[in-house]
Amino acid sequence: MAQEQKILIIDDDPGIGDMMQLVLQFNGYDIIVSEKPDEAEDIILTHQVDLIILDMLISGINGTDVCKRLRDNEDPEIANTPILMMSALHDAVKKCKKAGANDFLSKPFEVDDLLLKVKELLED
Repeated sequence: MAQEQKILIIDDDPGIGDMMQLVLQFNGYDIIVSEKPDEAEDIILTHQVDLIILDMLISGINGTDVCKRLRDNEDPEIANTPILMMSALHDAVKKCKKAGANDFLSKPFEVDDLLLKVKELLED
């Protein structure tokens, strides 16, 4: 099991963010939760984040735009950090992959699905 790997969760729904934080911390991950996608780059550099879990719609901001911005960043530590995007929209998978997401998780999701995707992305 991965230990001390840092995961940044960017989601403006406190219920989802808190639930993911509890589940992932229980499974040995170090979690940072932010409701502000504009802080992503600073958090990644400050905390050496290993994975980003990003909601597709955050406080009116399109998560795919955030994903593209991260992928286009000149700093390889930011541009190469794996991104798992989430959405309740059934047609979001292609948009998220096109934006540069490594994987996608449909909302609502099963905890086992979240843990499997996190493990797979951190092992790559």
